Amino acid sequence: MGRLLSIDYGRKRCGIAVTDTLCIVANGLTTIPTHTLVDFIKKYVATEPVDKIIVGHPTTMRGEESESMKYITPGINRLRKELPDIPIEFWDERFTSVIAHRSMLDGGMKKMARRDKAIVDEISATIILNDYLQSKTYNT
Repeated sequence: MGRLLSIDYGRKRCGIAVTDTLCIVANGLTTIPTHTLVDFIKKYVATEPVDKIIVGHPTTMRGEESESMKYITPGINRLRKELPDIPIEFWDERFTSVIAHRSMLDGGMKKMARRDKAIVDEISATIILNDYLQSKTYNT
């Protein structure tokens, strides 16, 4: 059984999270520069089995696609081309950055660490993946 991997895709960097091999728990993996995403994912799946990639889908409060999709779609299409055997699914990421900041506060993270956007991106990827896992748990 393979892992699930999630991406919080951004213009400058992408937060990455993965599940355990039983797909029970999501954990932050890293944050990488966006221009290295495809190479990073290709190297990761060469060493770890990944069954599916979940990508944060930014939407407006009305549920419409946000402007960010203009740069996310080409990047994800390139990933699909490079890894045609791994399904890629978009998942609603509304409020993940807000939830990430809240969890950092609740966890007692120092102010300087909370300013590190890379940490926020990694936590956001973890939240996206946990939301995905919870939806599958309750809907099966």
